Amino acid sequence: MAAERVDAGPVDQELVRAWVEGWVISRLASPPERTAYGFVFDVGTQPRQVTRHVLPEADEAQVRELTSTITAPGTWLKTLLPREVVGPWMAPGWGFDDPGFLMSTALAPVSAPAPDGYRVRTWTRGGLTRVLVVTADGTFAARGQLALPPGADTAVVDQIETATDQRRKGLGSLVMRTLANEALAVGARSAVLGATPEGRALYESLGWRTDAPLTGLIRNPSAAPKV
Repeated sequence: MAAERVDAGPVDQELVRAWVEGWVISRLASPPERTAYGFVFDVGTQPRQVTRHVLPEADEAQVRELTSTITAPGTWLKTLLPREVVGPWMAPGWGFDDPGFLMSTALAPVSAPAPDGYRVRTWTRGGLTRVLVVTADGTFAARGQLALPPGADTAVVDQIETATDQRRKGLGSLVMRTLANEALAVGARSAVLGATPEGRALYESLGWRTDAPLTGLIRNPSAAPKV
């Protein structure tokens, strides 16, 4: 199992930048802009998720200022601090996204055979590589994707999903191993992702390291989607 990051030091800023730059490609968001606090970009895929701010070195003053001055519903702030630290800094009208974790790994070739009864397809377009696993009759079983910005060597793994009736069959691991090999093939040497608590266990079993918590704050959380 990968070692969890337990020190109180700052998160590697290059890792955060790589995650942001790959995430916007993966989600077809706008190019990220640098701000005094970190990064901002428009998602715009739905009215309840319009703009995201990523705060690599969030502190009390930053969070209090931003949550006090930003009033537009659908604005999200992502910090790399625990909920119990950030929570007291939030202004009224804000709430939490589901918990998450920033994770990373060095890449190496791995064996990724498909189990009997499943087929794997991969394709790459515009810096985005997708992996799709289907059953013998073509029914969706699992998927995932990765983004690698031009000239980068850190890929961003994203949107790993396994159909409910296909879980506990090793398909999540199959997707992750296939993505690792695909990332190497397009020039990546490392990878980073934002994990859910459920996904974290899978990724740690595959050698990924937990670098920091990902605590999301949402303006008008009653209207926020589960993403």
